[in-house]
Amino acid sequence: MENLIINKLLNLLTEQVHLLRGVHREVKSLMDELEIMQALLKDAEEKLEKEGLNGTAKVWLKKLRDVADRIEDVVDEYLYHLAKHRHGISSLQKVGHSVRTLKLRRGIASKIQDINKALQKIKERGLSYGLRPFENGSSSSMVTKVDTSSIDPRLGSLFLEEDELVGIDSTAKKVITSLVEGPTMRSVISLVGEGGIGKTTLARKVFKDEALRQQFECFAWITVSQSYNIESILKSMKNQICNEKEETDGTVGGLIECLRHYLETKRYVIVFDDVWKVDFWEVVKLALPSKNMRARIIILQNNANHVKDTPSDHIQELKRWSLELAWELFCKKAFRFEFEGCCPQILDELSRKIVSKSQGLPLAISAIAGLLSKKEKTELEWQRVLDNLNYEFARNPHLSNVSKILSLSYHDLPYHLRSCFLYFGIFPEDYSVLDQRLCRLWISEDFVVKSGTDDKTLEQVAGEYLNELIHRNLVSFEIEYGAYKRCRVHDLIRPSHRLAIHGTTKGVLNLVGDNSKIRSIFLFNTDELTESFVNLFKKFRLLKVLDCQDAPLDKLPKEIGNLFNLKYLNLYGTKIKTVPKSIGRLQNLQTLDVSQTFVEELPIEIKKLRNLRHLIALSKIRPEADYSLFLRLGVRIYEGIGNLEELQTLKYVRAYPSTIDLVKELQRLKKLKNLSIYQLTSEIGKAVGASIQKMNLLEEVCLRATNGNEILDLTCISSPPPLLRYVQLSCRLRQFPEWISKLQNLQGLILRFSRLTNEPLKYLKDLPNLTYLDMHQTYDGEELHFEAGGFKKLMHLRLKKLEGLKVVKIDRGAMPLLDKLDFGPSSLMKEMMFDIQHLTNLKSLEIIDMPREFVIALQPNHDADGILSLYWKIQHIPSVIFVYKTKPRIYNIYKLGAPDLLKLLQKQAS
Repeated sequence: MENLIINKLLNLLTEQVHLLRGVHREVKSLMDELEIMQALLKDAEEKLEKEGLNGTAKVWLKKLRDVADRIEDVVDEYLYHLAKHRHGISSLQKVGHSVRTLKLRRGIASKIQDINKALQKIKERGLSYGLRPFENGSSSSMVTKVDTSSIDPRLGSLFLEEDELVGIDSTAKKVITSLVEGPTMRSVISLVGEGGIGKTTLARKVFKDEALRQQFECFAWITVSQSYNIESILKSMKNQICNEKEETDGTVGGLIECLRHYLETKRYVIVFDDVWKVDFWEVVKLALPSKNMRARIIILQNNANHVKDTPSDHIQELKRWSLELAWELFCKKAFRFEFEGCCPQILDELSRKIVSKSQGLPLAISAIAGLLSKKEKTELEWQRVLDNLNYEFARNPHLSNVSKILSLSYHDLPYHLRSCFLYFGIFPEDYSVLDQRLCRLWISEDFVVKSGTDDKTLEQVAGEYLNELIHRNLVSFEIEYGAYKRCRVHDLIRPSHRLAIHGTTKGVLNLVGDNSKIRSIFLFNTDELTESFVNLFKKFRLLKVLDCQDAPLDKLPKEIGNLFNLKYLNLYGTKIKTVPKSIGRLQNLQTLDVSQTFVEELPIEIKKLRNLRHLIALSKIRPEADYSLFLRLGVRIYEGIGNLEELQTLKYVRAYPSTIDLVKELQRLKKLKNLSIYQLTSEIGKAVGASIQKMNLLEEVCLRATNGNEILDLTCISSPPPLLRYVQLSCRLRQFPEWISKLQNLQGLILRFSRLTNEPLKYLKDLPNLTYLDMHQTYDGEELHFEAGGFKKLMHLRLKKLEGLKVVKIDRGAMPLLDKLDFGPSSLMKEMMFDIQHLTNLKSLEIIDMPREFVIALQPNHDADGILSLYWKIQHIPSVIFVYKTKPRIYNIYKLGAPDLLKLLQKQAS
């Protein structure tokens, strides 16, 4: 860890040495000392990993860490003051400015001299302890064994994948059967077992089961944890269960009343995960009607000793695995990249000894196998891991096997990944974060370092860091929107110069005191922000990260411009309406996210942010708008955007009113990978097309017209960017842009409001990597034909508002991997003229606002006169739902054959 700090500081001092002129000698001396300390630390860290360090050595490392913090503080503070004095200096102020700068340089020179003296003493002490920075394999008196008891055993509660748990299907079926076939009133099922046994993995499989979801209407997953707050639990239940955001007074009583009223006539399933004490149930049960139409509660309880206290009608206790099952999982994960998932004979004996250490706990098996999957497949390497395990088990008999193995997995991480992994501790328990946000945060914290010859971007390197943590089973994820990873984070605690505030901000001022060294602030689940707290931002002059996502912030103070070191500013989901002009002073800003806010334009000063890499801005959903081009608006930008040559992301900006000259500036953004422009006119559309042709690194593009009748001519793009993975066009098209058929890397395509008269499928069917296709008012013709052999990788298809459509032909062998289909409304299709029976892999069908005759023919056992039953076409699909819009963006959802759906159909007939 300290080695990473030294690397960061060396880079910082190298980059900023031109600004530190006048103290060059001191800075050079400091860099020389840091290089020696870097070598010392390498030796110390190797000993820490292999043998551990005694108390004296730990004090030495702490002192070095303190000095590293002092160096960072001094350099950051100097640069802060330098930037502050640069802004707003008139000719009459230059003399005073020079005097102040001279004082600053003298001050920093004095501080650096003091730091150099401290470093010299620390180096001498390290050498006296036996550390030899330029020798390998040296021994020293510093050696003792490291205490790994601080690793939280709950780290891996989500590491296990469903398909990796041998035998999980049979257990899941038992639980699902008890949920579906139980009494027509509330019942409680408890899954009980020690940590790492697979309770959460089993519950998630049950929770996502399509057959189960056919039988119930409302679902919620609540993490309770040891230090739960009953009000937070009830709020989470309300947010997940209630479709319409009903107003409540926010008290426990008000939340109980709201939930009880909503669930009175609903069939629901609620999972309570990570339960340590069952006393929370005494309050929560008041919100859950017990005599309604079948309600099911699943409690995941960690302590089997408290089974007698569980308020359950049925208890399912999970047992440890047999050696045979443990061996099967181990081989599947340890040798997943080679040997076809089988253990080579030379490693068989060692592997079986390692597996025996897991004592049948799936999480322990998964963790140690994930560690070994990254090792060389040699007896020497395997023996070293076994020796380390034996030592851990001998020294820490009081720790669980999962804790010991997870400790080993953590200490096996390369140094550059440890900070990234521990960073998860900032987020609340059971919080999930998009990979893009996570990687940008890591970059802002200077965790991500490129090698000298590497031409990858920092974002690409950060993505590799994340993938490495995933491959080691230290992070779990789910795919969202077919492309992005939503990563699960865990309840870790680590001391840092970061302030993560969960819930209320009351008392924070007293908590932080005068600690102006805090580098990062995060806000989670905050109900209100007082003015005094907002003023807190001004206090942390050295702040690098300010993450206020979804916080109730309604104004960004102009003093934000004083945070010169700020690299990451996330205002997503706040209530701000404007961005102050002082934003232009944030010369180090890399990420600015004002999406889902009320901001409609950005100040012209944005063009000064030459280090900006990601600019993301999108207004909140407009209450008066239905599903249309005007549901959301981009923000207005001004000329000068071309100055931001480091930009990789420019999302949701507004092209109207704009000039062609402004759009042409986009051609200068050679590093752009993600571009979204709204409110395009026909004239400006051509200029955008010309600019896109020159963006060779572009991976995602989204273009929207000013209205549904505005025609964009995009045929001018003859050589599209070859790396394009995602394209969204929301506009009228006179003819299909044939360049799309050249996109060999295209994974997702959205065509909306195109109103084409010629069928577009012939241009798309041979795209080799297309997995997602959304056609909304794309085609005005009467027939679509999916030909055999076409769309080989398509997994999700949406055919929405194709108003002229009467027939959909699907040949056998077309779309062989299609998993989900959304269809409707198409008012001219009175019966299912749809060869859906050929989609044998289909798992989910959503039918939206289709005519009564169409819907009733699909119901099982229907007896409507004159309507031929077509249930046989869809009977192989596990999940079939029918959706009806009641008002803008409000829908009622019905299950196939549900009594309330049949009543609706009868009502439509009368």
